[in-house]
Amino acid sequence: MWESNVRKVVPYVPGEQPKISKLIKLNTNENPYPPSPRVSERLSNLNVSDFRKYPAPDCEILREALAKKYNLETDNVFVGVGSDDVLAVAFLTYFNSKKPILFPDVTYSFYDVWADTFNIPYETIPLNEDFSINPGDYFKENGGVVIANPNAPTGLYLGIDGIEAVLAANPDSVVIVDEAYIDFGGESALKFIDKYENLLVVQTFSKSRSMAGMRIGFAMGCKKIIKYLSDVKFSINSYTMNMPSLELGVLAVEDDEYFVSCCKKVISTREWTKGELARLGFTFPDSMTNFIFVKYNGDKSRDHIAAELRKRGIIVRCFNSDRTKEYMRISIGTDDEMKTLISALEEILYA
Repeated sequence: MWESNVRKVVPYVPGEQPKISKLIKLNTNENPYPPSPRVSERLSNLNVSDFRKYPAPDCEILREALAKKYNLETDNVFVGVGSDDVLAVAFLTYFNSKKPILFPDVTYSFYDVWADTFNIPYETIPLNEDFSINPGDYFKENGGVVIANPNAPTGLYLGIDGIEAVLAANPDSVVIVDEAYIDFGGESALKFIDKYENLLVVQTFSKSRSMAGMRIGFAMGCKKIIKYLSDVKFSINSYTMNMPSLELGVLAVEDDEYFVSCCKKVISTREWTKGELARLGFTFPDSMTNFIFVKYNGDKSRDHIAAELRKRGIIVRCFNSDRTKEYMRISIGTDDEMKTLISALEEILYA
């Protein structure tokens, strides 16, 4: 009978991490380039004896570095174990009314999992036929709004005016803008945090800063909204960030020149890949991220193409909802990796 009191949810399914040698891994939107050289240098000189001590619970050194980077005060910044941790705490903190929270029907698939886990009512808002977001769809009563911008897995970016329209229409609920991919295209909603105290902007080190393995995420907002978030965090676990993540995260933030150069390389490769995929007969939304969401319009099925790529040691990700079952998401790798992808696709499609 004890199972009657267990919280039962359908968990989020992360992208596959296959143990295959000589793999071109284009399924989880990881950065193909290593973190800043400053990270590598510091890592080799970490004092292992410090691991016996608890890390700083306020994560002040990383919050200070982020505040300096984004021209904020430290109390405007919250950090967590990846943006998933930040977002989960945010759902728990802000979404406590009986009104449904709103987010798109095709978006990051963790949102509905958190809502189910925390018993938060929600409504998914259909994207337009071209997978774009209509801001007006969020001009109605709700318990909160969550928009990934650029969106995943579509890659589409909603212009900053559209984000502000949603903020202005929802003064009585928290609006979370999940900007995991913002560094690859578009303007951040961060410019609005002084104007809208109900805005929380969430970003991550996992994509543009090449540190998915370190699990570093952060949120920015007015001091009041960050304090509420911190209060809930400290009610769950005071020591969420480990010492290496804090120290290495600071170095990654400070090396802005390396960060910008890596983003430019990914963007350049993405644009080249778009042209090649279009040449081969694929269609896709105009990605502003480090991946492309593609559909083939010829006589080969999505599943056949993905399976044939896998035989060649190239892994992409497929989704299976009604609206995404013909699409596969291809992360952007190095120039050489994407050239190998295109050559493999030519073999598969023209065989």
